[in-house]
Amino acid sequence: MIYNDSVYGKIEIKEPVLLEIINTKVFQRLKGIDQAGYRKLLEKPNIKINDLDHTRYDHSIGVYHILKTHDASLEEQIAGLIHDISHSAFSHTIDYVLSEGSEKAHNHQDNIHNDYVKNSEIAKIIKKHGFDLEYILNEKKFSLKEKNIPDLCADRIEYSLKTAAVFKEKNKNELKYILNNLMVENGNWIFKNYKSARQYAKLFLMLNTVYYSGLSSAYMFRVTGDCLKYALEKGYITKKDLYTTDKEVIDKIKNHLEDKKLSFFWDRLEGKISYTNNPKDYDAHVMVKSRVVNPLCKFKNKTQRVSEIYPTWKKIINDGLKPKEYFIKFVK
Repeated sequence: MIYNDSVYGKIEIKEPVLLEIINTKVFQRLKGIDQAGYRKLLEKPNIKINDLDHTRYDHSIGVYHILKTHDASLEEQIAGLIHDISHSAFSHTIDYVLSEGSEKAHNHQDNIHNDYVKNSEIAKIIKKHGFDLEYILNEKKFSLKEKNIPDLCADRIEYSLKTAAVFKEKNKNELKYILNNLMVENGNWIFKNYKSARQYAKLFLMLNTVYYSGLSSAYMFRVTGDCLKYALEKGYITKKDLYTTDKEVIDKIKNHLEDKKLSFFWDRLEGKISYTNNPKDYDAHVMVKSRVVNPLCKFKNKTQRVSEIYPTWKKIINDGLKPKEYFIKFVK
């Protein structure tokens, strides 16, 4: 299989177990799930995004590729490939719909991941090819794939570079510079020098401020979540529908726009209602997960964190790890 990626270029996948997983219906479903949520309400909505450039499918292939090119075991490559398989439609918007998730942590997908995989055809494929399913589902075994913030991991590296590419925050040469300066040592992602580490850390901070935890994301999460929650309550969609694709859910909701309240929610989704952030006069309170990284790098023949070289980064980390809080006022 040859896959053309917006960041890494041509990716060739040969392993039978990986190809079989990718060809499953449950994995192909990820092509219909936007990486950030509801695309029409994303920051920079006028930028043309190719069909797969900002989906959970594209991201999952990217995570696999990063692990593969840094000599991760095949087990870790499998774990990376399927790490987002349990995402619902509209990605982390689900944390604003169902009680199992958290607005502050965006953890619904993580909470259901293992059970979701075990109940899917992917579990049978993994076992058929002689791999231990429980081992692959134990993320503590794979330090390159997953680590807690503010450490780097393949997932975090991939989605940040993909966001930067899709929304044209960095060009291909700038992203290539970051990738070329990344290496693995003792199970850790390390930059080869301080310059590239700080450049990446600043990029990630900007992406978090503008995209991941910015006002437009808070608005998107709230209005999409409110619409989905109301549609669920009225029986226009089911919980099972949430694990199909963005388009399938939207198509079902559109069949019921004669409901005036649903139509009101729909107008918000379509961007027909303006909004501001006003703590003194608001209609909706929103919490959003916030992220910042503190990369390791080589500096003066030692491995150090950016915060050890640039002490100001410590305060940036402390502030950046706190969930962001917004007070949305809808303007008619």
